Amino acid sequence: MSEELRVSPIETRGLAGKRRFAMVVDTRRCIGCMACQVACKAEYDTPLGVNRTWVPYKVAGKYPNVKKHFLPRLCNHCDDPPCVRNCPVEATFKVEDGGFVLQRYERCIGCRSCMAACPYNARFMLPSHRTYTPITNVVDKCTFCFHRVTQNLVPACVQTCIGRARVFGDINDPNSEVSYLVANNPTQVLRPEEGTKPHVFYIGADRNHTEFGRDAYRKIEVMELERAAFKNHFKI
Repeated sequence: MSEELRVSPIETRGLAGKRRFAMVVDTRRCIGCMACQVACKAEYDTPLGVNRTWVPYKVAGKYPNVKKHFLPRLCNHCDDPPCVRNCPVEATFKVEDGGFVLQRYERCIGCRSCMAACPYNARFMLPSHRTYTPITNVVDKCTFCFHRVTQNLVPACVQTCIGRARVFGDINDPNSEVSYLVANNPTQVLRPEEGTKPHVFYIGADRNHTEFGRDAYRKIEVMELERAAFKNHFKI
């Protein structure tokens, strides 16, 4: 598909007078404390088992010389979001001012087309039962904290990041920190070959170590190698 055909009719990045919010994640500063994940769950009453943002990691090296590579994940709020194109009832839509990709819960029929279309595994189905919130059986995802940003606040995950690994702002504003970081650092986006034009930019991300999905959270896959190395080292 040509680059011309990939351009969304509502793309706002680089347009004068239009805001286009983006997040920069500096993986060199991420320590994997999961404070962003906890803050997000507290902000949205996200049930156990699903997350709007999550911090998978992969262990590289051989024990005892090992290192954890963290890659915080969330909805990429793409300029050309396949989830919007594939939603049969227009429950998923893009906000022109700011570029947010949002969800209309009252329209969602739970068909999961958006989940299948998203190349970043950023969407999930809310379970049938929730403790405090009546919204169930619909697809949910990160909203870049639309309700906070419209009140001139930053997303909850950015607010709580103790290492300032997450920076958020209007990338169309040349004076914003995100514009400065993207202009002055080599950045990466996830799966650029998809042509979705993500607006989550990474600094220092190594796709050879970090390009994986939610499965990395399964303890069997992530922890067994560490456990085996520990047992071998101490001859347990």
